[in-house]
Amino acid sequence: MGRPGAKNLITDIPGLKVGHAADERLRSGVTVLLPDQRAACSVDVRGGGSGTRETDLLRPEASMPAVDAICLSGGSAFGLDAASGVAHWLARAGRGFAVHDRLVPIVPAAILFDLTNGGDKDWGDEPPYRRLGWEACAAATANGFSLGDTGAGFGARAAKLKGGLGSVSWVEDDGLMVGAMVAVNPVGSVLTPGNRGFWAAPYEQDGEFGGHGLGLAPGGLDLGIAAEARIGPPVTGGHTCIGIVATNAVLDKAALRHVATMAHDGLARAIRPVHTPFDGDTLFALATGAWQDAGGDATRSWLIARVGSIAADCVARAVARGVWAAAPQDGAASAGQVMRPDR
Repeated sequence: MGRPGAKNLITDIPGLKVGHAADERLRSGVTVLLPDQRAACSVDVRGGGSGTRETDLLRPEASMPAVDAICLSGGSAFGLDAASGVAHWLARAGRGFAVHDRLVPIVPAAILFDLTNGGDKDWGDEPPYRRLGWEACAAATANGFSLGDTGAGFGARAAKLKGGLGSVSWVEDDGLMVGAMVAVNPVGSVLTPGNRGFWAAPYEQDGEFGGHGLGLAPGGLDLGIAAEARIGPPVTGGHTCIGIVATNAVLDKAALRHVATMAHDGLARAIRPVHTPFDGDTLFALATGAWQDAGGDATRSWLIARVGSIAADCVARAVARGVWAAAPQDGAASAGQVMRPDR
């Protein structure tokens, strides 16, 4: 048995802080996850349009054992600069991987495409993402934070809807904790046909995204008329969901690679279609290592499966929660505006 954490956010996991920064004129932003201590981390990248930094270091066979932060950003390729701002902030704070007499902060990052959302992208000689990365670190807290139009989700779109940043948590009775945070910007739809409910509805906890259910018409889903779940040409620009799942379990990079892979099932439960050629869906998996499975290493595979299964459910919930919390922006309606009351 289990339940959402006290805040129902990824920061319910002790030892994690989250910070956001956004530029309203730009209509883009940055979100940073800061562990109190360097933490094991891996990643799984899907779809055909990814933008990432330092993800090769997260391969199980790579030598880097842990990271200092994870950066999620809007801005497409320009947004990768945000990780430089995070690294600079960490270096000034005396944090990083020791190399001889130097500390080198390790900051994997992923970006989503929000360059055509109506914001003013004429930023002059230097994109603002490095600054936004620094500001997100300075704002990081272990307390609650707002969802929807926040950080990396500030300028996100979810098909025809306004996208956003979502986060949830789950606490098992034996103390195992899992959380997720996703910037939701897919080409696919998060709503069932007719905009009647969320695909993620079976995983909803305590009405966290409106309590609408699937809202399917009598007889179930008619795949032939699922227009909202189809993509017709032309598809312009880019999309992509980026996010993080975290746990307090003791897991290394190899184990976390499995967790990140399983966590992508949450995107598939909440978005239709997903992992398209237009998406570069990227999920990081991080472990603080504060909770030890009572069975020890003999049950490691079972622990991986357990954490990965919970992570997938958390990702599905975070996707719907991020869209539900977002406000309408420049012709992109909110989920609440389009939900059909006659469902």
